[in-house]
Amino acid sequence: MEGQQNFVASSWTLALQLFLLLLPLTESVTVVPWKPCTVDLLSRVLPRNGDALSGVRMVQEGGARGVQFFSPTQANTFPSSQLFINCPFFPAEFSIVATVKVSHTKMKEDVDQLLLGLRFSKEKVHLIYQGSMGRQRLSFKRIRLTDNNWHSIVLAVSGHHATLTLDCGIPLELVHKQPFPSDLSTDGSRFHIGSRRKWKGLFSGLLRQLVLLPGSDATPRVCPSFKPSLVEISIPTILSNLPVKSQMNDGLVPPYETEVRVTLGSKPACTAAEQGQLWFDTLKRGLFLCDGAYWHSMLQEKDRLHYVDDYQDLYTTSETLDIELFQIPSIGLFAAMAHRDNKPGSAIYRWNHGHFQLYQNISTFKAQAWKQFTIGRKMFLAVSNSVGPANGARELSVIYRWSNKRLKFVRYQTLETHSARDWEAFHINNEAFLAVANHRTENGNHNIDSVVYKWNPGTKTFEVNQTISTSGAYDWEFFTVGPYHFLAVANAFDGTSTQTDSSIYIWLGGAFQLFQTIRTFGATDWEMFQIGNRVFLAVANGHMLCERGPSLYTINSTIYELDMTTKMFLKFQDIVTYSAVDWEFFSVGDEHFLVVANSYDGSSYSLNRYEGFVPVHRLPTIGCSDWEFFTSAEGSYLMYSSAKAPLSKVFKLRIH
Repeated sequence: MEGQQNFVASSWTLALQLFLLLLPLTESVTVVPWKPCTVDLLSRVLPRNGDALSGVRMVQEGGARGVQFFSPTQANTFPSSQLFINCPFFPAEFSIVATVKVSHTKMKEDVDQLLLGLRFSKEKVHLIYQGSMGRQRLSFKRIRLTDNNWHSIVLAVSGHHATLTLDCGIPLELVHKQPFPSDLSTDGSRFHIGSRRKWKGLFSGLLRQLVLLPGSDATPRVCPSFKPSLVEISIPTILSNLPVKSQMNDGLVPPYETEVRVTLGSKPACTAAEQGQLWFDTLKRGLFLCDGAYWHSMLQEKDRLHYVDDYQDLYTTSETLDIELFQIPSIGLFAAMAHRDNKPGSAIYRWNHGHFQLYQNISTFKAQAWKQFTIGRKMFLAVSNSVGPANGARELSVIYRWSNKRLKFVRYQTLETHSARDWEAFHINNEAFLAVANHRTENGNHNIDSVVYKWNPGTKTFEVNQTISTSGAYDWEFFTVGPYHFLAVANAFDGTSTQTDSSIYIWLGGAFQLFQTIRTFGATDWEMFQIGNRVFLAVANGHMLCERGPSLYTINSTIYELDMTTKMFLKFQDIVTYSAVDWEFFSVGDEHFLVVANSYDGSSYSLNRYEGFVPVHRLPTIGCSDWEFFTSAEGSYLMYSSAKAPLSKVFKLRIH
């Protein structure tokens, strides 16, 4: 302001500043002794009758009220002559008491003509003033103010000394060679609260108290305090009164504008102090209301799958036929990989800092699949070995138990199997079961029994509970609908053709009974999933092979839906697949997806895969054998294994 001094009390974000700005005088003045006074600067710009003030709103947050400046205005400035009567010089000894709430910092204002200023940055408080030898700066370090909490600051200045007290804590004292000047004139100066009528430098935090006092230290007047972050020496009336009751009704009417403030950004605390406040999650685009303990969703945009990133290449010792993902409490996320080669066997990887890293190797023999399960507090991992350790040796699949002492899986029980392709673990009426899919005998007979084992609590081992006739069994899928338990088997080959019946069994009278048969074509996988109250079963058809004629790999895989009227699974949708070996269902927000593992189209193993009931994304794979979906603190992912290359891949889902 040309030809006029300015006394500014303003603040803003990145340098949250409560400015005491003086521009140099060009005229001589008459010195008059200082007359003690207490100056409540904030009250000067707030209405006393409850009327609204342009550019200012009142906000209640963190158990206290403050004002927020959302636009620069002339109403936030006034001449210092209204306060400094017979006081033409700024006192050489003074205190400033301020109560503020700031969440972040982002900009810095030009202060070339600053003669007196108090600046707050992220971890520092600076006292800046114009001394006899030029611009001087005293910096109080390690002062954290931008944490979105209320803080009370008392700055006391006397001669060479400056003392800062934060929230009635231990005072920090700085000593400067040059004393604070005693000849800063207030003649013709102005106070500016919040800003100097400019958008640049507008304070975006909350201001509850701003007081100027004569004397070197106001700390004894406010400290100690039961509320050290909200000390009071002079609070504007409008910020200390509760909302008044309207004469027309019993509702509470705020003095002006509104008390509800919407907090932006990451999830804030929800306590009694924030009760009734709103939070807008900018990442998930959701609006939440605090009830004093929890944030409740009021309006939220559902997550949607945007695109898929190639995230991690996981090079393995051999081709991988299956992946089993599981969590071990307090340890983390693991991926068990079923490797084709016997040496060094199969590997278990652990998710560490956003990537899978090798954790343990386990000796296996052309492993086909892993299955993790728990019984009581014990955790197990079963592997399907498809051959014996040597030619002519018995084929044994193995159950491993997690050792909390050794922090690894150790051998627990062996079961004789026949070219085992899959394990399925489940519980019925608090009893534990384990079903193995036996594919064929050592002499090549595919029409053999698969076995359902039951856990014996006395011997703490699995024992045969039931045998079920299967034809080249490839997969078991257990699921529950209401009070009923089902077990579906994917039969792949009956000795002459892949065109055979796969069966769905229902648990009745302590055993599985045939419920329904479905014609399949080299079935390799069942995937059960639910969308709302609807129950679906998707079968992965591998290839069509008859006694005569060529093999067909480009065929339909089918989704079936459980019809409650007929009590049968009926065809819902056919999807063209290429020697499909696995389905994986997952959801993102309100959208539901199926990802299929296509392995071969008759000429190439390098194919593009897609997920969804209609094609959504195509992902490059080589001889894909399995898909798994998982989430972690870093996001949502898809992982696939390759039966034709020693490489598995992790894709990251980009969700918006």
